[in-house]
Amino acid sequence: MNWRVDHEADGATERRRFHVLLVQHSSLMLPLLACGGTAAIAALFLHLGSEVSEGETRVFDEHLLYAAQAARRAHPWITEVMRDLSGIGSFVTLLLATIVACGYLALAVSRRRAMIVALSIVGAEIAVSSFKAVFERPRPDVHLAEFAVKGLSFPSGHSSMSAVLFLTLGALIAYGHVRPLERWYIMGVAIATTVLVGFSRAALGVHWATDVLGGWAFGAAWAAATLLLVARFGGVNATHGGQAVIGNVQTGGSRRRGVGGK
Repeated sequence: MNWRVDHEADGATERRRFHVLLVQHSSLMLPLLACGGTAAIAALFLHLGSEVSEGETRVFDEHLLYAAQAARRAHPWITEVMRDLSGIGSFVTLLLATIVACGYLALAVSRRRAMIVALSIVGAEIAVSSFKAVFERPRPDVHLAEFAVKGLSFPSGHSSMSAVLFLTLGALIAYGHVRPLERWYIMGVAIATTVLVGFSRAALGVHWATDVLGGWAFGAAWAAATLLLVARFGGVNATHGGQAVIGNVQTGGSRRRGVGGK
């Protein structure tokens, strides 16, 4: 009986040691995992771009393009719904959302955090334009699209920028909440909005399906990189006790840390 008690005690001690080590090294492991995930998504985007350039995705893209056209003709209401969803990812809508969000971050949370997010959005816009120029992929034929759109195709600007903005803000807001259900709901809304915007571009025939996939991959990687920068450099302004803010929740004068809380 004694040896069994000693064995159980030794096991409990080892588990406690492992837990202590895990806590001690979590500050190093989590950024490494986040960097690895960001790099993996970025590699996926570049691989998809390579496949697109070589024409490997053409059969897949054309099949979905004709299917989208057939669906619009069979159900005219789809066009109106897709136009409205596409508008969520328009330049003007995303610009207004960026101004409002960065203004709030600067006033209530952190001016540095607001600057990081603003520079991230501007940088993402420049990067998308640069990638379009590099891949030089033409858009689908106008007779297959719901309306004519100028410019190059890969990656989809609507899909890319929606992913960057909504995923970044969604994560900042979500981690300002304590309850897991609230966090999952907020991130679910951000992801769903991103998906719907991208889906609408392919459904309207103004982008190939792989343009949208590439946009999502680029946007997710860029948003993850932005959150890493926020976590490292995004300080927090002095706030009043009891006031909830993006990225930090004030409760009874004590602050719970969110993404990037320092």
